[in-house]
Amino acid sequence: MKIQSLVLAFVFSILTTALSAQTFDGGIATYQSKTSFDMEGFGGREISEQQKKQFAERIKSRLEKTFTLTFTKDESIYEEVEKLETPGAGGGGMRFGGGFSQGGVYKNVAENVYARENDLMGKNFLVKDTLSKLDWKLEKESKMIGQYAAFKATAIRKTDPNPWEAMRPRRGGREEEEKTQEPTEELITAWYTPQIPVSQGPDEFWGLPGLVLEVTAGRTVILCNKIVINPKEGIEIDVPKKGDKVSRLEYEKIVAEKTKEMAERFGNGRRNGPGGRG
Repeated sequence: MKIQSLVLAFVFSILTTALSAQTFDGGIATYQSKTSFDMEGFGGREISEQQKKQFAERIKSRLEKTFTLTFTKDESIYEEVEKLETPGAGGGGMRFGGGFSQGGVYKNVAENVYARENDLMGKNFLVKDTLSKLDWKLEKESKMIGQYAAFKATAIRKTDPNPWEAMRPRRGGREEEEKTQEPTEELITAWYTPQIPVSQGPDEFWGLPGLVLEVTAGRTVILCNKIVINPKEGIEIDVPKKGDKVSRLEYEKIVAEKTKEMAERFGNGRRNGPGGRG
């Protein structure tokens, strides 16, 4: 372990010197995000193993995504890379009303500003607030990620109930429903590199003494696989500006209300549809 640390320290010193020798304007980092899905509790006995397998294949593309983080010392924008749909794969997602989509995550660490453009059922919202900061604990572990010496950091984050859980049928009655509405905690594990001395990272993760290259949060793993420092095309960060301005809390309340409306509408449709009680 000591030998590994010494090697990393040596590599870190060389590469940090090389980076500091050139003018740093910013960079573009590419990340792969993968989220696992709990198929064990999905559908219960009503869905066969074959149907579960087919469903897992259909949602795979939605759980594995590519993002780019365009960053400077103070600002960054984290955006999904659009990809072409596989022929015949359309229509697999759930759409209600005008649909739901999220824009890129904008962070300004110098001014403590968070912003994001979201489309909720055809209405545009500009979610603008202060940055959410985690209480990071710097650990002793280190490893190489590509050509960068990375160091471990951990934090505990409170997670609010997922509003889309309201759409899932309940079998355990009111007690189970109330349990799913309780806030929980999850361990966040990040790996950052001081070789790129910016307090930036993917999604909403930031606040470490170096660019965050890897994050594990719940069922999601985000891993950087490419970094271009001072790209020839330059750095362009568009600050989100469109939509009705709301805070995080206000937007979460709107989403919860809309989700509840859809759940009630969906439930009524099932009861009044074919085979229902009307």
